[in-house]
Amino acid sequence: MDSEIKIPVVDDQDQIIGYEEKLLVHRKGLLHRAFSILVFNDNGELLIHKRAYNKYHSSGLWTNTCCGHPNPGESMEDAVSRRLEEEMGFTCDLFFGFKFHYKTTFDNGLTENEIDHVYFGKYNDDFVVNPDEVVDFKWVSMDEVRSSIDKEPEAYSYWFKEILVNEAFEEVL
Repeated sequence: MDSEIKIPVVDDQDQIIGYEEKLLVHRKGLLHRAFSILVFNDNGELLIHKRAYNKYHSSGLWTNTCCGHPNPGESMEDAVSRRLEEEMGFTCDLFFGFKFHYKTTFDNGLTENEIDHVYFGKYNDDFVVNPDEVVDFKWVSMDEVRSSIDKEPEAYSYWFKEILVNEAFEEVL
């Protein structure tokens, strides 16, 4: 249950200062640590997915391959691998690209105030997604996803759009 999961609360320097329940963190808008994963295939296409409709915010929106929060005592490297397998049903080598801070409040009153660590990987095989996390997925070119976001920005998660316009994103690619 999401209300029982504890996630890392951090200071402005991204140092962990404690752990709080996930929903409480988002209700209070506490600064916390998170990660986003972007997986590409050999054709240079990005795997994006539509978030399940039961998500506590941004449900039904298209977003990056995977995202989440590390558990107490879990390294970021272990967390990204764990979550990618839980959500998308596969693992692959991932590397850290950059991190950034963003803050946004959703219509339901929850706030994301995250230092988001962005990881990248490559994968080409079949996989089976977790239907509790993902309602749809597709491989898209960067041109396709940017064009779609320009036409229908409300169909995409806030943080995914922020990742794509971050100048560090282009440097990693």
